[in-house]
Amino acid sequence: MAKRNAGLRFQPSGGARAPALPVGKKQVLSVERLAPDGRGIAHEGGRTWFVAGALPGERVEARVLGARAQVVEARLERLLEAREPRRPEPCRHARVCGGCTLQHLPHADQLALKQQSLADQLARVARLEPDEWAAPLSGPEFGYRRRARLAVRWDAKANRLDVGFRAAASQAIVSIEECPVLVRPLQTLAEALPAVLRSLDKPQAVGHVELFDGDAQAVLLRHTAPLGTADLDRLRAFCAAHDAQLWLQGTGEPAADRPGTRLGYFLGTLSLQYRPGDFVQVNAGINQAMVEQALAWLAVQPGERVLDLFCGLGNFALPLAREAREVVAVEGVDTMVARARENAAANGLGNLHFYQADLSKALAEMPWAAGGFDAVLLDPPRDGAFEVVQQMERLGAQRVLYVSCNPATLARDAAELVRQGFRLVRAGLLDMFPQTAHAEAMALFVRRAG
Repeated sequence: MAKRNAGLRFQPSGGARAPALPVGKKQVLSVERLAPDGRGIAHEGGRTWFVAGALPGERVEARVLGARAQVVEARLERLLEAREPRRPEPCRHARVCGGCTLQHLPHADQLALKQQSLADQLARVARLEPDEWAAPLSGPEFGYRRRARLAVRWDAKANRLDVGFRAAASQAIVSIEECPVLVRPLQTLAEALPAVLRSLDKPQAVGHVELFDGDAQAVLLRHTAPLGTADLDRLRAFCAAHDAQLWLQGTGEPAADRPGTRLGYFLGTLSLQYRPGDFVQVNAGINQAMVEQALAWLAVQPGERVLDLFCGLGNFALPLAREAREVVAVEGVDTMVARARENAAANGLGNLHFYQADLSKALAEMPWAAGGFDAVLLDPPRDGAFEVVQQMERLGAQRVLYVSCNPATLARDAAELVRQGFRLVRAGLLDMFPQTAHAEAMALFVRRAG
């Protein structure tokens, strides 16, 4: 996602420092346009205001969330004059919960905003436009999220356990009666879970709770002190009633309450096992479509050798191994590498080899890089993969598929690939997180002839 204030116009303050704005202050504003993250932009009192929940042309009363210099972050408090394409937020918690920031925009307009943000980043940072724009990969706008983290905090003054999601720009916890972006099994768990947590003899011991949906449902409870037998029995009974696995985490790694418990997800006919705490894409439908699109764009041939960087559990590597002569997959986290190897073995993929490596270091000298690669796929974190793409010439790839969760770092890294002789032939948006401004993308680079 673009830096919030990149390329935006700031009105001068007239040479005098404006008085400080206290958090909570309300201000009537006329909204002019949208920032790349979907917040409305207004100018008032020599400051630029970014107002979550506001649209261009609207008059709003905004509440200050924070201010620094000439920039104010605020949230819609009251709508004075509405403008299209505003819609009523489908979730009753949308204006207070910090999870979904774009519910007031129809889904098509959300997609257009993200598409424009991606195109703007490529044009402004890298001076690039792909030879072809692919249609956005999109699915249902609700009921898609298969992983969620519930915040939990003991309020000693009120003698109460707060359970829910973090409020926008705050550590406050919003009690959630429903969450329509969750898949249905997790909605049921999330609605019923607060009651059992509040019934515990020692609710102060609960850190937070994570919910997972795959080939089974799972509840991971992180605790800051040992749980008593009665509390464990309550949690076990709750999970049994909801046909969910119970996982616990104290000071070590997450562990299943019942030894031998397995949790996984399907990717076509492939089965990938994981443990709570491992990274998995939250949107199963878009993840499946993303992998299929990656295979189609890379068009790996049976005799080719492919490198998968930031491979995680093998989300791309396992499907690639069915098409290539050999796949080398590299990840920085030891435990993920171990589970990825187990996944390859369980799916009978003997041409797939996993390695642990620091992906900020030189890779071309590694033994597994000897002989080079016909194609490289990389799916880095938000910081991007600048150190990796600097080495692409030495890795010998003719095609590079870049899966990005941050258009700003994708644009930066794309400029480096072009400098090394690659052409951006295709790019497209991946709508992994509907109702949020979070934009993911896929880009295919092909080495220029000669």
